[in-house]
Amino acid sequence: MVLRSCWKSRHKNNSGPVPRWTRLGLAVLFCLYVTQLACVSGSVGVTKNVVQKDAEFDVTYNDTVTSENQTIYAFNHTISRNKTEGVRVSVDVLSQSLESPILFVVRQKQAVLSFQVPLILRGLYQRKYSYNHVGRTLCQPPTRAASETQYFFVDVSTLSSQGTNYQLRVNRVESFTLQTDKKFSFTASPSQPQYFKYVFPDGVDTVIVKVNSDMNFPCSVMSVQDIQCPVYDLDNNVAFIGMYQTMTKKGAITVQRKDFPSNSFYVVVVVKTEDEACGGPLRFYPLRPDELIDAGNRSKVLDVVVSPAINSEVYVMGMLFCLGIFLSFYLLTLLVACLENRRMNKKREVYENPADMSPAETASLLGKNGDGKTPASPYEYGSFAADNGSTQSSEAVTDSATSTDNNYGYMERSLDSVGRSRQESLSSVEEDDYDTLDDIDSDKNIIRTKKFLCVSDLARKDKRILSKKYQIYFWNIATIAVFYALPVIQLVITYQTVVNVTGNQDICYYNFLCAHPLGALSASNNILSNLGYVMLGLLFLLIVLKRDIVHNRALVRNELNALECGIPKHFGLFYAMGTALMMEGLLSACYHVCPNYTNFQFDTSFMYMIAGLCMLKLYQKRHPDINASAYTAYACLAAVIFFSVLGVVFGSGNTVFWIVFSVIHILATMLLSTQLYYMGRWRLDSGVLRRIVYIIYTDCIRQCSGPMYIDRMVLLVMGNIVNWSLAAYGLIERPNDFASYLLAIAICNLLLYFAFYIIMKLRSGERIKCLPLVCILFTAVVWGFALYFFFQGLSTWQKTPAESREHNRDCILLSFFDDHDIWHFLSSIAMFGSFLVLLTMDDDLDTVQRDKIFVF
Repeated sequence: MVLRSCWKSRHKNNSGPVPRWTRLGLAVLFCLYVTQLACVSGSVGVTKNVVQKDAEFDVTYNDTVTSENQTIYAFNHTISRNKTEGVRVSVDVLSQSLESPILFVVRQKQAVLSFQVPLILRGLYQRKYSYNHVGRTLCQPPTRAASETQYFFVDVSTLSSQGTNYQLRVNRVESFTLQTDKKFSFTASPSQPQYFKYVFPDGVDTVIVKVNSDMNFPCSVMSVQDIQCPVYDLDNNVAFIGMYQTMTKKGAITVQRKDFPSNSFYVVVVVKTEDEACGGPLRFYPLRPDELIDAGNRSKVLDVVVSPAINSEVYVMGMLFCLGIFLSFYLLTLLVACLENRRMNKKREVYENPADMSPAETASLLGKNGDGKTPASPYEYGSFAADNGSTQSSEAVTDSATSTDNNYGYMERSLDSVGRSRQESLSSVEEDDYDTLDDIDSDKNIIRTKKFLCVSDLARKDKRILSKKYQIYFWNIATIAVFYALPVIQLVITYQTVVNVTGNQDICYYNFLCAHPLGALSASNNILSNLGYVMLGLLFLLIVLKRDIVHNRALVRNELNALECGIPKHFGLFYAMGTALMMEGLLSACYHVCPNYTNFQFDTSFMYMIAGLCMLKLYQKRHPDINASAYTAYACLAAVIFFSVLGVVFGSGNTVFWIVFSVIHILATMLLSTQLYYMGRWRLDSGVLRRIVYIIYTDCIRQCSGPMYIDRMVLLVMGNIVNWSLAAYGLIERPNDFASYLLAIAICNLLLYFAFYIIMKLRSGERIKCLPLVCILFTAVVWGFALYFFFQGLSTWQKTPAESREHNRDCILLSFFDDHDIWHFLSSIAMFGSFLVLLTMDDDLDTVQRDKIFVF
């Protein structure tokens, strides 16, 4: 009738006749309408009984539902603008072997929540878990009125023709709104997630939400979501919005007021259906794809507490503390430089006016012997000279040294001739000119195979050429740093952006209990603590530059000590070491933007560089002519980093990789040992095996003779023992952290060589001056404390993110820095001290002629 009257009214309003196609269209619409009414009448006929009941809170309703009846429970409650009460709906299905699940639909004023019971949750590999007991908290929409009564309805229906018994209970949630610094305990399961509301109090802009449990498993997820409906509180949707992280015993998320316009947020805790994400075991595969698996008891008791995080004053104090520590080293260096300059001025006055001082003061300034020279080495007097087990007399050794000096073309030169030879050519030097002894290989064989070598024997090449050779170390590492750092910075910025956008806090392995956000950064304290590497690396470069300038001025003045005394001064490797220390700080900061196993090589690459450069510098001190070129050194370090990447990607539990790496490690150790023992005077060609057999026959079978170079042999035997042991350890244990294992190899070899150098230096009668001795003792103590904090292990990417969080700890310094930050502080200071030891260790030889400084 309505359509008919409407059509008549339109027909009356029309001035012209109605076209035929219009009448036909209206007839079709009328037929469709009648058909729809018939369908609706049929569907209504299926659900014969719709029962609505007025329900109350905290009352358990036992009822039965079939496809022929539907029950609606009507609830009402009063809400206020200043107080939020949580409402929770709990359902139990009492019937077994259901044909169809029961559908529960909760209709609220501004939200709808629906779920079925039994609740089916999926796991990995299409596993299905069934839960008959379901509990859900209703989302509470905000109200503008001071007080308002709201209604909500719970509709219960099913398509099963058989009667299904269920229990329904609706109750208010106690402590739904969390209080600051008050712990609240609760129980959650996969089908009964929990969430609570927190409102920022006045004056608090940042809080840290901590969720703890005494149980490792079942695995759970904590999430922080904005106040909006719906709330994503199931395992299959909790990652849709907000910030979230998996957890076993510990979880912590730092929340800032600026990220939540409503000045409040929900803390959601969900228990996962499986434990694989937290490092737990996987269940068996289902026999049939649609088979339901009984999940068992997966309830977990947890507690949550929300505490205020640090304020801006703590940030400022942390930054000032960090700057103050390292600026103090600049002031201390300036003070030492002033004292050293004063001492040198006094020494210069002694040379100019020796009559003005007493003999004792003159002797103390010029040296023990009163002539500015250190006592002769015991090697010079033959106290350690032995040839094939026989001890030579001091006269024989002295005569031998004199005769070899004459044969090797070494002669005394006047200062004028030395200065003139340095200034003869100002043209550029090509790399092919580095080895100036190519035409006298026979002399090189004689010199480098002497039983006792002096520095003068291995410092025969032109100083200008060698300086340019070692400057390439600095320019190469500067180029490497630029090309390496730029993509690293770009990558970690992308990592941080992904974390901020997705909210997935399992991407990065922070110490979440001491991770202070600043801008877009999630853990600014771990980045700031790397400032020491940069500042102390720059300070070391300034110290080296000052020494370089002083040395060049001495060369210009043709001073004898600079030209013919002491360890040859080549500063290129020192510049490279300082640059590497600065880059270590930059790349370590990049790594800590988002620490995980894929970018751990950023934190270790320049550690390999530093260890390699330190060993090269130790070797260069007394072997300047035969030290490796920059291209060879960096090629070897590139191979080390290449194996580091392979080990991180393929090394975990891969037996083939460990066998190949161990073989390469042992072969490289043997080749390097041969190179060092024979001072490079051997050839790796087709006849090498024949020569090895010949040496074994002549020296071991035909006659049993000891090694010609005993000291070198001791070092190399110890080095081989250490490296073979490390190779065996890696092959047997196959550690997961391959990058740290490779770094341990480098550090062990560096420490072994450094200890050998110090022992041989003292054994040969040389002394260690006060400044390097203080640096050695200070550095050893700092390294000890640094390693203590390093091994605290606040996180580890060798485990799952949830397992890593079990190692998280609170801040221990100024409420801003954690144990790993202190490792950054102390290790940067220890590396700086180690560099100073290398720089100043041989200062006692500055007045000793090079033909009296022995090589070891």
